[in-house]
Amino acid sequence: PLVGAFVMHVASSCPLAANGSALAFDFTIVFNKKPLVCYDSAARLFVPCDLGLLQVVAILVAAVLNNNGTWAERAEARRQACHQLATHFWASTGLRRTPPQVQIVPVPVPNAAAAVHLTCHVWGFYPPEVTVLWLRNGDVVASGETPKLLPNGDWTYQTQVTLRVTPESGDTFTCSVRHASLEQPLRKHWGPGLSPGLTAKVAAAAVTMTLGLVIFAAGTFIYCRQAPGEGH
Repeated sequence: PLVGAFVMHVASSCPLAANGSALAFDFTIVFNKKPLVCYDSAARLFVPCDLGLLQVVAILVAAVLNNNGTWAERAEARRQACHQLATHFWASTGLRRTPPQVQIVPVPVPNAAAAVHLTCHVWGFYPPEVTVLWLRNGDVVASGETPKLLPNGDWTYQTQVTLRVTPESGDTFTCSVRHASLEQPLRKHWGPGLSPGLTAKVAAAAVTMTLGLVIFAAGTFIYCRQAPGEGH
């Protein structure tokens, strides 16, 4: 808006309890971001809610709205819609269950030959309450960072737990996630081994060697069949 302009708008809200039931209903005429006139749903009347410099104006506006039944009908319609639709919308938002996704990311620790930081990323879950545990060979590891929840902005959350380990041959590290949307813990496993790049190189070498052996065997077979018989 331009400097010096005045803005008046209608604001309504419907606070809900944890079970989705409506706790109250607010219907307010707002002037320059300050509540001016409020609707009293019990008395079905508009009352001044600004007792400061605009109190006189608020009294006049409330009187005008009370003399015009249209505004009271509009407020009542919104109040009824609030009570009727609250359960439906709350079930699809606040009461829904969205399961998490889990991924383990290993990062070598600088200046430590065998140490690794294992980070368990957990994201896309709702409600926000979640338990993340690290296990080593099936036993819970006491050390680890305290999970910090971050909202994703779409009514889901994310968190991560990092653990520093020095893996030995045969070790299995498990990130175990417990959430209301899961019947049993969701687990992801990680064990020490070849890096993805080295694994790809080893696989390529194995394929090349296999092809070479196949070609060598085929060539030997053809040569033996075409070899001249005895006496030629």
